[in-house]
Amino acid sequence: MAVFFGAAALLLLSVLVTSQWVMGVKLESDRAREISGYIKRGAQAFLRAEYRTILPWTAVLFLILTWLIGYAAGIAFALGALFSIGAGFIGMQIATSSNARTTEAARKSAGAALLVAFSAGSVMGMTVVAFGLVGLGLVAFAFGGFKSAASIMSSFSLGASFVALFARVGGGIYTKAADVGADLVGKIEANIPEDDPRNPAVIADNVGDNVGDVAGMGADLYESYVGSIVAAILLAVAGNSELGLNFTLWTVGVGALAGWLAIILVRFLSAANRMDPANVFRTGSLFVTATAVLLISAVGYLLKAPLGFVVATVGGMIVGIAVGFITDYYTMGKPVKEIAKASQTGTATNILSGMATAMESTFLPVLLVGLATIVAYWSAGLFGIALAGVGMLSTLAFSLSVDAYGPVADNAGGIAEMAHFPHEVRGVTDTLDALGNTTAAMGKGFAIASAALTALALFAAFKSAVGLTVLDVTDPKVLAGMMVGASAPFLFSSVVINAVSRTAFAMVLEVRRQFKEIPGLLSGQAVADYDACISISTVHALRNMVAPALLALIVPVVSYFVLGTAGVGGVLIGQTVSGFLLAVFMANAGGAWDNAKKLIESGFAGGKGSEAHRAAVIGDTVGDPLKDTAGPSINILMKLSTVVSLILIPIFVRMGLPVLMNLLAK
Repeated sequence: MAVFFGAAALLLLSVLVTSQWVMGVKLESDRAREISGYIKRGAQAFLRAEYRTILPWTAVLFLILTWLIGYAAGIAFALGALFSIGAGFIGMQIATSSNARTTEAARKSAGAALLVAFSAGSVMGMTVVAFGLVGLGLVAFAFGGFKSAASIMSSFSLGASFVALFARVGGGIYTKAADVGADLVGKIEANIPEDDPRNPAVIADNVGDNVGDVAGMGADLYESYVGSIVAAILLAVAGNSELGLNFTLWTVGVGALAGWLAIILVRFLSAANRMDPANVFRTGSLFVTATAVLLISAVGYLLKAPLGFVVATVGGMIVGIAVGFITDYYTMGKPVKEIAKASQTGTATNILSGMATAMESTFLPVLLVGLATIVAYWSAGLFGIALAGVGMLSTLAFSLSVDAYGPVADNAGGIAEMAHFPHEVRGVTDTLDALGNTTAAMGKGFAIASAALTALALFAAFKSAVGLTVLDVTDPKVLAGMMVGASAPFLFSSVVINAVSRTAFAMVLEVRRQFKEIPGLLSGQAVADYDACISISTVHALRNMVAPALLALIVPVVSYFVLGTAGVGGVLIGQTVSGFLLAVFMANAGGAWDNAKKLIESGFAGGKGSEAHRAAVIGDTVGDPLKDTAGPSINILMKLSTVVSLILIPIFVRMGLPVLMNLLAK
């Protein structure tokens, strides 16, 4: 399909040109260059160690798939894993090279700094989409075309999901342990500012922004993007719909084109420096949505596709945007002010208010995704649900660029503080960082909604593959499966949050030790041992990221041998519903607590150093592993378990492997 491969080529070329432009931005401050070097080396060291940890497990799965299905599935799995690693690594490389350059550009203007940071973020966005298109295209080319290779593509999706879960969990543990350690000891005990170079955990914190929020996020959304396309292709092929397959491929191609055009527009507006950064992004969002809707409608018209195809696709896109705005309200609007007010009476009321806000915030997103699912099904059946997921992620090149800009701006602010840039420079980077928090919150809502729709579409493909027509909720095996599935995200989150807690404990002890044992550190006359804190985050993250990844693989497989095919269906539905709610709750709780802290630091409710501020800092540290580790990882858990079931359970059925419940019934 010309538009499919043409979009990939255009994005890859743009990645090369944009990367060269960013690297060409002059960096004059030696101190900023030195700090950026610390961050880059720390991030590279962690990713290399993470990939070494992932490799043996990837090799095991490669051998299992090759043995059970054949070499084609094994190769597709390896390609999916490789492209996922590549997308995250390239995005992180450019992010760590552009942070100090963004700080330097902030000397000139907010527009100049925005241009550098967004350009770096756009490398991540365009790479993820281009690698998704290239990877799926290679599988199709190697194995006889999209129609013939449809079943093999699920193995490609599995490879992407498997690596993404390691990247999200490992990066999330790393970044949040460093963040919590830096805040609890630095802000609460030592009463020093955020990103102060005297804090030993400050470099580890900035490294974490890159390995968690750039590399981890890139791998996360890469597997969402690939999963949504694979689900639509599988359902189109299962329904013997050549038109459905062509519509999917054209939609993906024109969506990538719309995202690329929006990236060019935002870069142009940033360079012009005639409107504030928030309005630049708003303009880009409106443009990409309108362009995508027009192009997708044109595709439907030219292919003579049913109107329902267009309705389902555009409906998914609109719901993704709406969920983002709802997330923005609960993490930036009036509820945040209420949490800040509650902080005046201590930590307990801060946490209670934040929990209540997050619980309330789950209702509307679930309602909207449910509505999108019904409309999509009425429009085009199960295939319509897959199209809704494709529509939601069709403009990922732009939406991920906006999201990936945030960590670059955050790092730029830290470098401005540590390199002692003038106050007005820090003012510009703080403005960009605050906008980055908004885009990150909206991006999390968007990612969760897209994960839920993709998981539902993959579930539809699973039903088709194993011949399930109806899930009878009065069947005890289905009921038991739903209960097991509903509990899985809670068990998974417990493992992940405990890992952050243990790592943060070690980090706090190390920071306290350095403040106590290094003479002159707090007075600024000595230099902190940053490498010790980087080592703590790295070692603990690598040690604790394996168990959650294996949990996602084990639960559906064991469920089959105990409950059978219908029981696995119950597991997947229970896990998707529970995981969606829990992910929204955790993302919005963490975002609301974080911004309540920032609101107080701006002077509200007593400002920095007040009782409210101390309570808000603790609330923020509670929310950190929720919004940046456990919550985003649940997105991958939902899809990874579903794609594992889609690949392995039909094989078990064909092999006639025994099921415990069936044996007991006899």
